[in-house]
Amino acid sequence: MPTTTATSRSYRETLIVLRTYQLGESDRIIIGISSHHGLVRAVAKGVRRSTSKLGARLEPFMITDVSLVYGRNLDTVTQAVTRKAYAAPIVADYTSYTHAAGVAEVTEYLAQADEMTGNQLFTLTAGALSALARFTHDVTDIFNSFLIRSMKIAGWYIETERCVRCGSDEDLRAWSMIDGGLVCSACAQAGDRPVTPEVVAYLRAVATGAWETIDGMADRTVAERVGTLLQRYVQWHVEREFRTFALLERNS
Repeated sequence: MPTTTATSRSYRETLIVLRTYQLGESDRIIIGISSHHGLVRAVAKGVRRSTSKLGARLEPFMITDVSLVYGRNLDTVTQAVTRKAYAAPIVADYTSYTHAAGVAEVTEYLAQADEMTGNQLFTLTAGALSALARFTHDVTDIFNSFLIRSMKIAGWYIETERCVRCGSDEDLRAWSMIDGGLVCSACAQAGDRPVTPEVVAYLRAVATGAWETIDGMADRTVAERVGTLLQRYVQWHVEREFRTFALLERNS
C-alpha cells in the first residue's frame, strides 16, 4: 500500500507514465495510472533541463516509483526511481509504439471514467506494455487481449462463450456490436456481423489469455478482423473516438 497519513502532504506510488506534455520552459506534466491512487496528474519541475536526472524516468511507457506532494490542481513529483524501463524498446519499434500508444490512451480514459478499476487496470496495462517491450507475442494479439480485458474491468463484458441473446453455446455465427458479444444463428439479426469459427476461437483465446492457442494460429487475418471488431466495440460503448485507433487502422 502507498505510504500516506491523514496529515501528510506527500505520498509514494508506482506509476505507469501514459503521456506527458510540456509546461513552461523546463517543466513537464505527467499523466499516469498508479497502483493505488488511480489516475495521477502531476508536474515534474525542471525535467526538461539537460541537468535533470528525472526526465528519462518519466517518459511514456516507463514504470517508475515516484514520490509526490499533493497539490490543488496538480501534484508535484519530487523523486523518481525506474522500476521497468519499457520506453526505449517500445519507441524503437514503430508497430509496438503505435499499439502502446493505444494501450495508454484507452487506459487513461477508463481510469478517468471509473476510479474503482485503477488497481486492476494498472496490472493489465503493465502486462501489456511488458509484452510489447519484450516482443513476447504478436503486437496485434497483445492489443486485442488488452482491449477485451480492459473493457471487462470497466464493466463492459464481452460475451465470447455463448449467445449474448439466448445463452446457447452452439452455432455461434455472428457478432453483435450493440449487445456486446457472439450471437447464435437462431438469434442473429440484421446489423449483426457474421463471424467464422476461427474468429470465435480467437475471441475466446484473447479473452482468457490462452497464449499457446493464440500463438499457434496461422491465419493472421483473423487477428486483424477481431481487432477491427474490438476497436469499434470499444468506441461505440464508451462513446469516444480514440486517435490511436485511426492510426492503427491506416497502418493495418
